Amino acid sequence: MDALIDYLSQFATPRRVQLFKDVAANRTRYITPVLEDIFQAQNASAVLRTCECVGIQDIHIIEERNRFEPIADVELGSAQWLSTFKYNKPGGENMTEAIQTLKRNGYRIVATTPHLKEVSLDNLNLAKGKVALLFGTELKGLTEQALSQADEFVRIPMTGFTESFNISVSVAIVTYTLMRELRNSYLPWKLTDTEQKELVLEWLRKSIKDSELLEKRFNFGK
Repeated sequence: MDALIDYLSQFATPRRVQLFKDVAANRTRYITPVLEDIFQAQNASAVLRTCECVGIQDIHIIEERNRFEPIADVELGSAQWLSTFKYNKPGGENMTEAIQTLKRNGYRIVATTPHLKEVSLDNLNLAKGKVALLFGTELKGLTEQALSQADEFVRIPMTGFTESFNISVSVAIVTYTLMRELRNSYLPWKLTDTEQKELVLEWLRKSIKDSELLEKRFNFGK
């Protein structure tokens, strides 16, 4: 992989290659949002942009009734730098599939919703392990299917009359707060060296014209 990265780096500016490495070094998979049936394109776009800006790499998207369709003028290209995983099989079991997949990969499932067993966002214990954050629809929040499979529940402290924040605002508050806590901790929140290199290679492939042809040429000459 190192040799291929070095080869493709010849076709990008040194500044851009270094930017890829710097950004990858500050990415995390320690926390990951799971978005259930977001139907407003403006919100979908804002969520992607926020996650990319704060350093979250993976986004899990549940599509039951609604398609997740960001607006290019709002997400501003952020989607191309993220790893998105969509669950949209017919039958209505996509949330269950996503949760089971995340649990197999060592995630705790934390629902962002008022609940009897909730904790404030400031008191969520990140030291207990990786966190998958469930966010629900704009109007109704998370479904019972999602809530029944959550391991923990967290709420954003509020002092007004309105019951909840907009979904994109909620994602922004939660991810920014938790990322700030991770960066100030001794927890192993960064990607491994191999994961960072995989991202740099992926971004080089996306940003270099005819990268597929160049890679074939590289492999042929080995």
